Amino acid sequence: MGEEIRATGFSEADKARFARRLAAETEIAHKLLAADKFSRAGHMIGFEIETWIVDHNYFPSSINQRLLEALDNPLVVPELSRFNLELNCDPLPLEGDALGRAYDALTEVWAACNETAHRLDANLVLIGTLPTIRDEDLTLANMSPLNRYYALNSEVLRMRGGRPLRVDILGREHLVSEHRDVMLEAATTSFQVHLKSPVDLAHLYYNASIAASGPIIAACGNAPFLFGKALWEETRIPLFEQAVDVPGPPRVCLGSGFAAQSLLEVFDENLRDYDALLPIAFEDEPEALRHLRLHNGVIWRWNRPLIGFDENGAPHLRVEHRILPAGPSFVDMMANAALYLGLVRTLALAGGAGTAGLSFEAASGNFYAAARLGLDAVLTWPGLGEIGVDRLLLGHLIPAARAGLADFGVADSRGFLDVIEARVRSGQTGAVWQRKALDACGGDLYAMMAAYCEGQRSGAPVHEWEV
Repeated sequence: MGEEIRATGFSEADKARFARRLAAETEIAHKLLAADKFSRAGHMIGFEIETWIVDHNYFPSSINQRLLEALDNPLVVPELSRFNLELNCDPLPLEGDALGRAYDALTEVWAACNETAHRLDANLVLIGTLPTIRDEDLTLANMSPLNRYYALNSEVLRMRGGRPLRVDILGREHLVSEHRDVMLEAATTSFQVHLKSPVDLAHLYYNASIAASGPIIAACGNAPFLFGKALWEETRIPLFEQAVDVPGPPRVCLGSGFAAQSLLEVFDENLRDYDALLPIAFEDEPEALRHLRLHNGVIWRWNRPLIGFDENGAPHLRVEHRILPAGPSFVDMMANAALYLGLVRTLALAGGAGTAGLSFEAASGNFYAAARLGLDAVLTWPGLGEIGVDRLLLGHLIPAARAGLADFGVADSRGFLDVIEARVRSGQTGAVWQRKALDACGGDLYAMMAAYCEGQRSGAPVHEWEV
């Protein structure tokens, strides 16, 4: 979904051609795997951060095109809405001070973006869902003017027979909202971690990512509010799942199961079970896998397998870990990345195909319980039975993450996992801080957002923020 397209509507002939190319490219991927052509090079990491652009009243400011033109930085690209941006950093080998180097690279891009935003009388904020966003902000008038987004909107509505998209989230309060476009998706902003690995380990990391998603999201919640209602600790999860709801298997989901032998099993499922959402015609050679990669790009699994290419042209496999929210601070986000990377390393190499001994159903149950309840969730874990997620993290999974980073050869010299441990011990995630701060502000969302932005500017991790 990251590249622009020419068309905004599609014929039956377009769909038939796309289906043929998709089937052919899926077969080519299998032949490349059988011939041992996929990369066995070492581990690499990359990051994407989605951010809000807001005005001085903390309402969305729809100026991403002006900001992008003024910034002129290839690491900063548009998102679905005119009030969001995506920040990236170059991929890094997963070794030594990789996390510290990523932190430095991302904060450098962030500083440049913020400086440019300030010149345009706006600010940037990292938060999973913006508490001050209004229903009327999420309209096609605020969609970024790119064909891929217009086409996505058109095809989603076509597949729904013109029926509006309906969001129904029951949390601390109950939210029901209907929209006649896909702009509800723009209400969620994330911090995405990419883990590239040798081909023989990729399916183990995928399985471990699913198994670890519940405990991780419990410790990282930062999206408790939407349209003035208190919902889940990570309201992004049900919101995004319902914002692109079309007939067929869910487009946004944890997946349908673990991978048995290869990540290509997921691409087989894409071919078998999912209709083409954007049947674009590409003229590239089939070995570029353009149709396979685009089709996968509009299936938003929370842990999404990706095929890319190394600088030498060899195809590679990586996992995109999509569950993490943007914010509260850069220290918090890199701490979340450290927890993810270290934990999946330990789980992937522990046997049991990287599943930690969990069934897929148990991993899924853990994920949604943790997204809803955060550190108050009780999860199921092999050998421990039902256990409070705070005890699970402190007693078992944070130590496992420390061991995993060490096994990668990564030095946590900036203490990112210490931040996770302190956050869990304090019980103060971003979501918890937001709810406490809103109470302290007498229910004034704007006063709460002012305090949130002050905390974010301080650079301190959220467990140290005062209410």
